[in-house]
Amino acid sequence: MTHPLAGFLEVDESARTVRHYRYVTERMMRILGGWIALTPELSAKLLFGRHVWDNAQHADAWGKRLPELRAAAQVSEPANERLVAFMDALEAAEAPGQTIERVVGVYRVLKPQLLAAYEAHLASTNAVYEPPTCRILSRCIADERRHVAAGESIARHLLRTPALAERGRAGEARLWALLEAAGGVNGSGAAMRVAAPGAETVPPTDDAREFIRLEQATAQWPIAPELAGALDGFGAALAAGDLEAARRWLDPTVEPGADLSARLREARGGRPRLVAFARVGEQRLVKLRFDGSTLLLRWVPTDAGWRVAALEAAVSSAARPA
Repeated sequence: MTHPLAGFLEVDESARTVRHYRYVTERMMRILGGWIALTPELSAKLLFGRHVWDNAQHADAWGKRLPELRAAAQVSEPANERLVAFMDALEAAEAPGQTIERVVGVYRVLKPQLLAAYEAHLASTNAVYEPPTCRILSRCIADERRHVAAGESIARHLLRTPALAERGRAGEARLWALLEAAGGVNGSGAAMRVAAPGAETVPPTDDAREFIRLEQATAQWPIAPELAGALDGFGAALAAGDLEAARRWLDPTVEPGADLSARLREARGGRPRLVAFARVGEQRLVKLRFDGSTLLLRWVPTDAGWRVAALEAAVSSAARPA
């Protein structure tokens, strides 16, 4: 019969498990932080930004727990090389058009498995002499449940066509196979994960709903009539596939390269939508979204009227319909 004071793990093993948790949370924090600037979709960008801080706090809490387990503080240790390979594969989704892979990888694979590992650990931890571990686990569980629910909301928002949904499933299956091969986040061989929450379980105050609302906002910006006309003309020319007509709105110093010209052609037939606008001195920063691409434009007033002084394009993974 197990003694009521018996622990689930010996001290050395507890410290090793904590290092495994810290490795996953610390690296996930860095991955999410790095993706923020690479993600065109506002809803996913805000999601990553909100959860970076939580994961940083989790990594710090685990790191501070280590000296209490007679181990060096703030040390991370992957469970095995296969887990490192999984994290490498997760982080590899760095192209602007890979937002779907990023969201699915973190919120349908990594976080659900990490949450399941936390819940199993808490259920087996002796509350009599391991209250610090219990408190950290309880906090992480509450945050990860909220993260998984928010991530599922964003995933459903992005995966809105059969083709995109299939792409999401393929990315999820590939990463899950790698995580299973690693034995989960702590290498124990049991790579279970919590089920994705149903739409009805996501509370109305969920951050993700606000992020989606902001992405879909149709606020009116104070745009001067002359600039509004220039934006309409430039957008209409691109939608018609008339690059020569579009060039008349470019400052003479701007010359699109071959790659950017190809991106501009992708806007042909799309419906231009103004999704962001900012004033910086005399300049105006504009984000113009078509069905297949997003253009970032810097407009300046010239003697000939408003002209584009700089532009770049980023393909949105959720913008093009199947």
